[in-house]
Amino acid sequence: MAKGASRYAFPMAEAQELSRDAYERLRSELEQLTTEGRIDIAQKIEAARALGDLSENGDYHAAKDQQGKMEARIRQLSALLEDAVVVDKREHSGTVGVGSVVAIRFEGDDEVERYLVGSIEERHQELEVLSPGSPLGQALVGAAPGERRTYEINGSLLGVEVVAVEPT
Repeated sequence: MAKGASRYAFPMAEAQELSRDAYERLRSELEQLTTEGRIDIAQKIEAARALGDLSENGDYHAAKDQQGKMEARIRQLSALLEDAVVVDKREHSGTVGVGSVVAIRFEGDDEVERYLVGSIEERHQELEVLSPGSPLGQALVGAAPGERRTYEINGSLLGVEVVAVEPT
């Protein structure tokens, strides 16, 4: 198989930028799934097999379904972490970058909205995640507070002002 080719259903188009926190959390999740997760699901499958007839055994089918989902997540995490680029939040000190929280005001609106810039895997409980690869994300990366940027959506140019940039 060629280097970079994947035999799995999760090809990575390009390297994902992740904060150190997200990288470590995902690495920990992968470790948990490949150790405790696999042992736990194997025990569930074995217990369900002991109940007899597998063709009508709901516990068995549920456990096999859970195993399939877990193995898919393992493949997804493995591919993501293999190609991940860990970014240092300090590289973007004072400007919008992966791992920073950006407060923006859309042109014609008085309300300030806050987003975490990064991969969807960054996950933040209080903030929506804004992909740096999205049109808005591309426009904002590298911007400093007070800067105005434009981006295109469906053929329309929209404006946005960076109000503040904070590290996470």
